[in-house]
Amino acid sequence: MTIMIANAPCSWGVDDPKNPWLPSWQKVLQEAAMAGYRSIELGPWGYLPIQADELTAALNQHQLSLVAGTLFDDLVSEANFPAMVELTHNICRNLKAAPVAEKLHGDNHPAPYLVIIDFGHPERAALAGQPAKAPRLSSADWQTMMKHIITLSEIAWKEYGVRPVIHPHAGGCIEYEDELAQLVQAIPHSVAGLCLDTGHLFYSGMDPITALDKYWDRIDYLHFKDINISVWQKAIAEEVDFFSACARGVMCPLGSGSINYPQIHRFLCQRHYQGWITIEQERDPRNVETSLHDVTASLNYLQSVGF
Repeated sequence: MTIMIANAPCSWGVDDPKNPWLPSWQKVLQEAAMAGYRSIELGPWGYLPIQADELTAALNQHQLSLVAGTLFDDLVSEANFPAMVELTHNICRNLKAAPVAEKLHGDNHPAPYLVIIDFGHPERAALAGQPAKAPRLSSADWQTMMKHIITLSEIAWKEYGVRPVIHPHAGGCIEYEDELAQLVQAIPHSVAGLCLDTGHLFYSGMDPITALDKYWDRIDYLHFKDINISVWQKAIAEEVDFFSACARGVMCPLGSGSINYPQIHRFLCQRHYQGWITIEQERDPRNVETSLHDVTASLNYLQSVGF
């Protein structure tokens, strides 16, 4: 079994490129390489250099490649959709031009990936991890979002050869078990795969192993996180929005939280997973000084349990 492990800028608090507290992208690339990673996600558009030659030079300087880029935005709104089309072209163009992650794979499609995440609805963000309370999209809005995701997926896959993968995300409109089940009925694997995230599955109330098993045939790419259970329980009880919970430290280094990674390793071995895993640890960027320690600890921990 060959599994390659990457990281992502969100482990340094990089989610919103307009956040005034972000660390420099040079620091993120340098520390990712120092920690032992050989590939990284692109992060939000505009954070890493957007000119392909400058991006390539920056990655080569640290012997890094790109495993994925991410759409993280409102995918329901018709008014926002033209910007999402433009962004898809920009991300995929750079994923094709820059050094790309090694194409190891089994049954899943290989890197690079376009990770598609709906986010940007305040009422959903405020009720992350609250499946009984969070409002669901109307049937019409759900169909609009599915149509948008299909269009963006076809641009990535047909025009650039970048594999689209849909990521259920805490605080977005694709988060809970019923929404994941609807999603796989609406969008076939020939159009887009899944990127399931152990931390977001747990956060939303799902058991990661059960979800991985149920949707195994749809998975092309994986994200790993760990959850500080006491912070999570308090955030749920107080109805804290997702990124406020991250600022409180709900995400922690792998092996220090509640997700059973030895069990996940055994499961992936049984299923002969051959592909990429990206470790993420969302945080407030004002807490970036522990990022190098944490991403190093997470990688060392995974290796210690067999990855």
